[in-house]
Amino acid sequence: MDGRDSSKGKVYFVGAGPGDRELLTIKAKRLIESADVIVYSGSLLNPEILEYAKSGAVLHDASGMSREEIYSVLKESAMSGRLAIRLHDGDPSLYSATREQIDALARDGIDVEIVPGISALFAAIARLKTELTLPGVTQTVIITRAEHRTPVPERESIRELAKHRCTMAFYLSVHLINDIVGELVAAGYDGDTPVAVVYRATWSDEKVIVGTLKDIASRVREARINRTAVIIVGDVVRPKEYEFSRVYDSEFTHSYRDARRVEQGHAG
Repeated sequence: MDGRDSSKGKVYFVGAGPGDRELLTIKAKRLIESADVIVYSGSLLNPEILEYAKSGAVLHDASGMSREEIYSVLKESAMSGRLAIRLHDGDPSLYSATREQIDALARDGIDVEIVPGISALFAAIARLKTELTLPGVTQTVIITRAEHRTPVPERESIRELAKHRCTMAFYLSVHLINDIVGELVAAGYDGDTPVAVVYRATWSDEKVIVGTLKDIASRVREARINRTAVIIVGDVVRPKEYEFSRVYDSEFTHSYRDARRVEQGHAG
């Protein structure tokens, strides 16, 4: 339909979720079970997930491969008609370098499909038993990373983003926790602002650290966390108060519910 040569096969970019293999989607599990070739994020993926791979499947640990080597495996597999998947931890849409691989495959006429997965951020906030957005607190989430070896545009500096005072989530940055705290305080954040650091959410060795900007850096050091963690900053981490959602208010009318019917005990 789109002019591609279907004989060149297809590559699936599959989100493996945060760690717990029971958090795989049904589609992700089916593709892993069916794949002839799997290129996976060896340094970040729960190895139990690979137990779903069929006997005879060829596995490649991407942590020891270059961009060119990964692409060569995916291309050759698709061209030969084998089912190939690039298995990413979390969700392929966040910090996964998928676009460069997809563009290269497209240039060679190879189709791709992305299968989303549960991000570590959503697993982390689930562990905190709260929401990233709360009425009366914030309705916005900023997902970012601290600048280090990978540059960040000036307009996306921590100080600039902090002006919004919404929930902020930092990936790939826990080793820079001191810098993040310093930037947030310099931007006007109160030292009592709640912060959570969730290490390897849903793994057997998961750690959840909750504190404030005043003490979170020392707590993280004491827990010896320096990688594979998500940082969540904002009042949603430990809300003092919030408003109830209007969607379920008995006086709130929307296309599926009439307020008068609810008041009369006929909600449906």
